[in-house]
Amino acid sequence: MILVLKPETSRESVEELCQWLTKAYGVQTSPIFGKSMTIVGLVGDTSSIPIEALEIQSAVERVMKVQEPYKRANRKFHPDDTEIRIGDLIIGGQRIVVMAGPCSIESEDQVRLIAASVKKSGAKMLRGGAFKPRTSPYSFQGLQAEGLEYMKQAKKEMNLPIVSEITNPNQLELFLDCVDIIQVGTRNMQNYELLKELGHIRKPILLKRGFANSINELLMSAEYIMSGGNSDVILCERGIRTFEDSTRYTLDISAVPVLKNRTHLPVFVDPSHAAGYAQYVEPLAKAAVAAGADGLIIEVHHDPIHALSDGQQSLTPAAFDALMSRLKPVADAIGRLM
Repeated sequence: MILVLKPETSRESVEELCQWLTKAYGVQTSPIFGKSMTIVGLVGDTSSIPIEALEIQSAVERVMKVQEPYKRANRKFHPDDTEIRIGDLIIGGQRIVVMAGPCSIESEDQVRLIAASVKKSGAKMLRGGAFKPRTSPYSFQGLQAEGLEYMKQAKKEMNLPIVSEITNPNQLELFLDCVDIIQVGTRNMQNYELLKELGHIRKPILLKRGFANSINELLMSAEYIMSGGNSDVILCERGIRTFEDSTRYTLDISAVPVLKNRTHLPVFVDPSHAAGYAQYVEPLAKAAVAAGADGLIIEVHHDPIHALSDGQQSLTPAAFDALMSRLKPVADAIGRLM
């Protein structure tokens, strides 16, 4: 349920209304002070609240019922786009943010070399996997804490914020110290205990859609994080499993406009994991930008043939540099910045 308040309503009156709602009906309230309106979202069992009791409140202009099970992630609750700030970097604004780097952190020299390269080409964040959840237990599992330390050093040298994937709540303290954005990978999208823990921290979360999950399920996973108090969530489309086997997964490009319609959260696309092959990354990246994505996650490796994971889908630094220059006209065409 959503209460749309009258334009002249003061913050003090909003606070009084929220206190009354919590005391009278036991619901949680989420006041949103937008550019054009102020709304109060009610979370909890609203079935016993008489609509007329809300409509007669002096601050209330109208009452709206919300059918979708996700509340805090719902654009009806928060009409304005959410912008997430990391230092001077704004995610969800006019500028399209590109995160780039290797699938797996393999050595200190490797991450330093790639960090310098992607920054020069225009990437605003360094991505890299230190803890690697792999399909096979015999595949490279990542350098773990050592890998995060290498990323941390590269961040200091290159002044690049870093994003890396968490796989277990026990790693949280380490990630809080090293990482600017904590990534939840496709295999953990419905790891609700992990999502609950991430809801209690004050650090942005990049939530990837599971390869067999619907858009509503992705939004409900975001709701788990946001219900704990952490509203800085970035959604990421990274391809879903279909009958088609020409690519690693099928990039659901329609997910971008659908998510932008249903939620106020920033939306990213990972064309590398969707494609599975380096030659398809550029067209998928262009399509994502044209569809309205707020950012991209692209895998870059200086020696893809000898990469310890996902070399087949990784761009070389030269190919990434060329891609960045060719993305700019697409962004220009839709009034965005690169």
